[in-house]
Amino acid sequence: MESKVSEGGLNVTLTIRLLMHGKEVGSIIGKKGETVKKMREESGARINISEGNCPERIVTITGPTDAIFKAFAMIAYKFEEDIINSMSNSTATSKPPVTLRLVVPASQCGSLIGKGGSKIKEIRESTGAQVQVAGDMLPNSTERAVTISGTPDAIIQCVKQICVVMLEVQSVTVGSPPKGATIPYRPKPASTPVIFAGGQVRADPLAASTANLSLLLQHQPLPAYTIQGQYAIPHPDQLTKLHQLAMQQTPFPPLGQTTPAFPGEKLPLHSSEEAQNLMGQSPGLDASPPASTHELTIPNDADV
Repeated sequence: MESKVSEGGLNVTLTIRLLMHGKEVGSIIGKKGETVKKMREESGARINISEGNCPERIVTITGPTDAIFKAFAMIAYKFEEDIINSMSNSTATSKPPVTLRLVVPASQCGSLIGKGGSKIKEIRESTGAQVQVAGDMLPNSTERAVTISGTPDAIIQCVKQICVVMLEVQSVTVGSPPKGATIPYRPKPASTPVIFAGGQVRADPLAASTANLSLLLQHQPLPAYTIQGQYAIPHPDQLTKLHQLAMQQTPFPPLGQTTPAFPGEKLPLHSSEEAQNLMGQSPGLDASPPASTHELTIPNDADV
């Protein structure tokens, strides 16, 4: 193994990338970053965690193979500890295996699988770990997820075998024409869709003002207009929410040609046909203003 990581007496560093969910990352970081700090110091490996508000994060482990194996051992045993702690609060009787997901360039997955699946079968049998190579590439990348599950010891042995394969692939490809640059997988940030009246969704952010509009409307989407008799008038709750937005935000640009009415303004009342268009049978809030409007005058002495 040592001969495979040395060239001209220089120690060759290897980089392994892991794909983790937010809860797993939190376990690795620990309180005030104490856990990951301990892992770095005791393993000697560089452990970096991608930033961003993403459901998934990339954990990059770089260093000599011995340091990488120590880091993987600490991560695997930490995950097993988490599983044992979670079982104490549940009725489960069988302990689930520890699972890690590696991110591997697709160009190396063929060597990992082997001819007719021979290599991956050999790794499974020699380590006792389950290994699955995803058939599809991760979004917007040329990398695939390789899932390893089993006991911590089985996972460590499995990672060693995978490192051997990766180093062999690198030594074979040195000096040969590249097959194309690897496009690394980058998890996308979690984005909150902007939800407009009538249930329309726009994923692209318009401006900071529309983000507040989204927060106001996304929990309980309300119709922009309510039908009363033959007429459609702006929904009072909608007006209240839009008014709240106006009080805390600079006026946001009008969507299409429609400008929401606020309390204190004269509210046009539209015919029922125009109301249907506004309620979803035309491009929603981007619809052009109706050609005609009707005003309803209520005498002061009317019995309301």
